Amino acid sequence: MADTEIIVTNAGEPSTKASLIVVSNRLPFVLTRNAKTKELERKASAGGLVTAVCPVVIKGSGLWVGWSGIHLEDPNEAIPESNPYDQTPTAGLKSDQVVSVNIDAKIFDSYYNGCCNKIFWPLFHSMPGRANFGGEHWHDYVTVNKHFAVRTIEALEKCLAKNNGSEKNPPIVWIHDYHLMLAANWVREHAEEKNLPCRLAFFLHIPFPPWDIFRLLPWSDEILQGMLGCDLVGFHIQDYCLNFVDCCQRNLGCRVDRNNLLVEHGGRTVRIRPLPIGIPYERFVNLAQNAPKVLKTSKQQIILGVDRLDYTKGLVHRLMAFEALLLKYPQHKEKVSLLQISVPSRTDVKEYRELKEEVDQLVGRINGRFTTANWAPIRYIYDYVSQDELAALYRDAAVCLVTPLRDGMNLVAKEFVACQINEVPGVLVISPFAGAGEMMHEALLCNPYEVNEAAEVIHRALTMPEDERVLRMARLRRREAECDVSHWMRCFLKAVGALEMDDVGTTIMQPVSVDDFDDYLLKYIGYNHKLALLLDYDGTLAPIAPHPDLATLSPEIKNVLFKLSNHSDVYVAVISGRNVDNVKKMVGIEGITYAGNHGLEILHPDGSKFVHPMPIEYEDKVSQLLKALQDSVCRDGAWVENKGSLLTFHYRETPTQLRPDMVDKARSLIEKYGFRATEAHCALEARPPVQWNKGRASIYILRTSFGVDWNERIKIIYVGDDLTDEDAMVALKGMARTFRVTSSDIVKTAADHRLPSTDSVYTLLKWVERHFMGRKARANSLTYRPTRGDGVQMQMSLEVATSANSLDV
Repeated sequence: MADTEIIVTNAGEPSTKASLIVVSNRLPFVLTRNAKTKELERKASAGGLVTAVCPVVIKGSGLWVGWSGIHLEDPNEAIPESNPYDQTPTAGLKSDQVVSVNIDAKIFDSYYNGCCNKIFWPLFHSMPGRANFGGEHWHDYVTVNKHFAVRTIEALEKCLAKNNGSEKNPPIVWIHDYHLMLAANWVREHAEEKNLPCRLAFFLHIPFPPWDIFRLLPWSDEILQGMLGCDLVGFHIQDYCLNFVDCCQRNLGCRVDRNNLLVEHGGRTVRIRPLPIGIPYERFVNLAQNAPKVLKTSKQQIILGVDRLDYTKGLVHRLMAFEALLLKYPQHKEKVSLLQISVPSRTDVKEYRELKEEVDQLVGRINGRFTTANWAPIRYIYDYVSQDELAALYRDAAVCLVTPLRDGMNLVAKEFVACQINEVPGVLVISPFAGAGEMMHEALLCNPYEVNEAAEVIHRALTMPEDERVLRMARLRRREAECDVSHWMRCFLKAVGALEMDDVGTTIMQPVSVDDFDDYLLKYIGYNHKLALLLDYDGTLAPIAPHPDLATLSPEIKNVLFKLSNHSDVYVAVISGRNVDNVKKMVGIEGITYAGNHGLEILHPDGSKFVHPMPIEYEDKVSQLLKALQDSVCRDGAWVENKGSLLTFHYRETPTQLRPDMVDKARSLIEKYGFRATEAHCALEARPPVQWNKGRASIYILRTSFGVDWNERIKIIYVGDDLTDEDAMVALKGMARTFRVTSSDIVKTAADHRLPSTDSVYTLLKWVERHFMGRKARANSLTYRPTRGDGVQMQMSLEVATSANSLDV
């Protein structure tokens, strides 16, 4: 992709020639309905995101996609223009630059309160005990994300129709936060189907948890793949980036590059970048300079806390630390007060009501214990505070406590620093568990869980010498002035606009190499074991083709398979959805096992054949279903493949818009005739209702070839690419190394690792060839003597070498 040209205006605000489409849960303003006129009106939203991003959207003729804050009865009701006297950053955002998302109120409540706030919020803040994993809420989360994706595509089409994008500078679609972690995958899918050029980016405003916590999420694979639908994924700090990369490797089996923060997914390289958000620094400086004095007491030092009332903010721990301070250092009595501002939050949620009650009781107990006639240790405000008043409090506070148990960034710390314009500045005390704590090195670090230690840090802040205060705050202010919210925006535009080349380092992962499989397989296989190599055909050994007859093996893969099939320590089986004669014809190598129709037919190397019995009544139903499908749905490029004991309905050549109805009708027919409908690559398979699949077939092949204790005799590699292969991966879990070839679609897999293409399967086979061809010839050999019975059974004779020197190395 070409670089995006970044422009910096005179005001220091970044801009870009590529249009920016922002997608967030909320629009940058809230709609309300006037009680008298019944007309919709805008109410501007505050926040760093709006301040930084809105000017770029406005100047670049971009768009903003989001919920308006009101559930409209008429989703087509016009969005009003801003008030002519509005001076906020959203004032210039015209109504035709807004794409409003309107969702059923009940579904939205389940998505927002049920899934986002009761599942993702506690889990991503490393508090899994507070998460309530509800499947119905997840279902509504998926529904809402799909709806956002549809509206985003409409915005993209609208943007491109205005010629606000080209191949050189395609529009940038920037999706925000944990509310929309799945949307990018469907945006990419629809954009590719409609040939709409764009670049996709995602930014998470909350922490990303480590793998041992993230894996608790039942839908962890889907979330990771949703985010990996983007070209760029941004987090506040490096730690969150590394957590994400680790989860992609351990959960999904993706190839990753930790040094350059790259993840390979669906044949694409996704860049992961730390992009620490800033604040509108100069605006807070101006507020502090103009705000009238709020604190009337000059004799007391004020310790300030400003938080939304939330269990992640550590308010209870903070109050306990302040109590410990008064007990251990009584000289602070009547000289120090804690002013705690708690902004009401989610008041309709039981947990938050209980937290408020606990905080209220704790404040009352501490005040009751230490209050004198002229002094109360804690002043507690449970209300919203204006920015002017807040700037005055920041400016005149002696100490600011920012001590969350976990926080993505925490902008209160940065706002406090910006407002420190007095000659003798205050001191910032910050938790290492806030993102800001990773970079505000001159602040005093305070572990909120260590109550007594926290009291010591607060005491140090209160008694810090003036020269040290000045030095620490000067450095903090210099950094925040440079790394303000406009700097964050510029860093994002640079990162997303330079996906090929930038000054960060390598941006594209190298193709899968033979050496990569050392990490995956060397320790597992070792140097003394035989190997069973179980391989799917279509999409694994051969690329998916418009017609099955066109899916042929490359000469390179055929050559390496032939070599492996002739090695005494390697056993090869090809397990396909094709009928067994066809798959043998397509591979064309003697001396290996072939399984067709997902294992219903198995042809052994000696020519003996296993056929799973079919219910008699289904033998006639196959031909009946074939005729029904041909009469009803075989049109517009769709056709039915007759494999004998099962049928496959192919719709790869059918136009995308015609597929849903056609597939639904085919599925209905398949189920009407008593068959199971199974999804494949642009195909629907009609399988008989027998308890047999690739998993059962794989175990049967291994047992008949190596005996009932096969799992102790051999090591196994299984490679496949679709849902039918999942049966084998589940059956062999813990007993094999499994690989799945995946595309960019969201795919939940039991495989240990993911591979981007059939080319990487060839690389895997080359690793096996290198590993086994480098061995000395084995002294032990397996002789197969099939006997007829209920099935094919193998007898083994073991020829033991007389010389110990001829054993494996």
